[in-house]
Amino acid sequence: MKLDELVALLRRRGVLWPSAEIYGGTQGLYDYGPLGTRLKQRIEDAWQSWFLGLSEDYHLIQPAELLPEPVVRASGHLENFTDPEVTCGHCHAVFRAETVLEKVRPEGVDGLSPAEIGEIVTRHQLRCPSCGSTELTVPRPFNLMFGLDFGVTGRERVYLQPETAQASYLSFARMWDVGRRTLPLGVAVIAHAYRNEIAPRQVLFRMRAFTQAELQIFFDPTDFPVPFSDVADELLPVVRARDRLAGREEVRRVAARELAGAGELPEFYVYHMVQSYRFYRDVLRHPAERIRLFEKSDQERAFYNRIQFDLEVQLESLGGFKELGAIHYRGDYDLGRHGQGSGHDLSVVPTGRPRVLPHVLELTFGVDRNLWALADAHLTVEGDRTYWKLPSYLSPVPVGVFPLLKKEHGPAARSVAERLRSAGIRAVVDTAGSIGKRYARMDEAGTPFGVTVDGETVEAASPNHGTVTLRERDSRAQERVPIDRLAERLRPFFVPPRPGGTRAD
Repeated sequence: MKLDELVALLRRRGVLWPSAEIYGGTQGLYDYGPLGTRLKQRIEDAWQSWFLGLSEDYHLIQPAELLPEPVVRASGHLENFTDPEVTCGHCHAVFRAETVLEKVRPEGVDGLSPAEIGEIVTRHQLRCPSCGSTELTVPRPFNLMFGLDFGVTGRERVYLQPETAQASYLSFARMWDVGRRTLPLGVAVIAHAYRNEIAPRQVLFRMRAFTQAELQIFFDPTDFPVPFSDVADELLPVVRARDRLAGREEVRRVAARELAGAGELPEFYVYHMVQSYRFYRDVLRHPAERIRLFEKSDQERAFYNRIQFDLEVQLESLGGFKELGAIHYRGDYDLGRHGQGSGHDLSVVPTGRPRVLPHVLELTFGVDRNLWALADAHLTVEGDRTYWKLPSYLSPVPVGVFPLLKKEHGPAARSVAERLRSAGIRAVVDTAGSIGKRYARMDEAGTPFGVTVDGETVEAASPNHGTVTLRERDSRAQERVPIDRLAERLRPFFVPPRPGGTRAD
């Protein structure tokens, strides 16, 4: 589905729309409607269930979203959290350099200096995306953080957090004290991040306020045990940096044991690559052939990363592979910098082991981007039918209940819906329009099951012994199910896969 078509459909169905829409919208800001809000919550719940399910020592916290200036100074954000921009001298439009260079340098501009970006612009005679002029200049990098005056005097300075990761580093010492004083220790955050993007674009992919889900795993670099044998045979779709430098950019499927062989990549890193890949394949249900793990080279990756693979999915609406998450091995950079900045020694002494300054493995996940990817991948058009093939456990509306006749069958339909809700399955009653239109409306919303209440239901000797018609969204197959067995029949479909479990069909 094309970008404009997808935006129009999601807006019409109450998934999302531009913030302050009645004033013309605000660039880089979006509001979620009822369906979008529920879908977003379910994505976050699925992420938390999967990644915190990897260990009993992985925990979710909810920190403040304002960072004092000493924090962002120590973390390097004041100095390094910048984005090169390109300005048109003719129409004065401003663009991210990555946007202007994307056709001649699809791997991005990470690691390039402003001078190098300017040389590429000149050599390829690149034109302004807005007016077509070649009068493009490359000014100094632009810091993306939002700064605020803090306190009644206005002398203090704070920043809206540009990423959720810093909260985990700041909380590490306290988490060590309240936890079991053991490594590895995982601290996860699901929260807003804020970036003053030069040119927000591609709807939810480049926003100024967005949601991140990140797990920071603190570990002893000499001892990070993982059950690697459980994942050793998994074939991972990788694009290696060295292959790209040699002109080979195709995806290769490589066994996890091979990636970790001869010490090429640490076993703990490859293990979490597999878990991330399985989450996208088995939980979010992206087709395996549309997923790749894209390695960033020394020049491309963030300065604090020792190893970086981006998890990318091919999206039709955005014209190719797009980053939805990543696995970053950050070394001891973060606790080292905050230890120096705060004057507190953040090294620890695990039980029975020598003192160590923990290293960090970061698993990062863009919630908004992944919501968009679920629409791109699973909204399906077949002839005059449009339906959203969301996994049942992610659906904003799990079950729609339809009285065939509003007056005659309405009370029984409401009773069926209440029985489902009492059993922990959210169900909504829809009485508007023909039964076909109600099916179509729920199909577009991603509702996996429809329950029709009809004359046969209400004519039963007892309401508890009646039957209803259960319709499955994707196949449109129907069957009669006793009311007293309906919740039992549906419940397994609303349990997401967990690490170590079997893949859901």
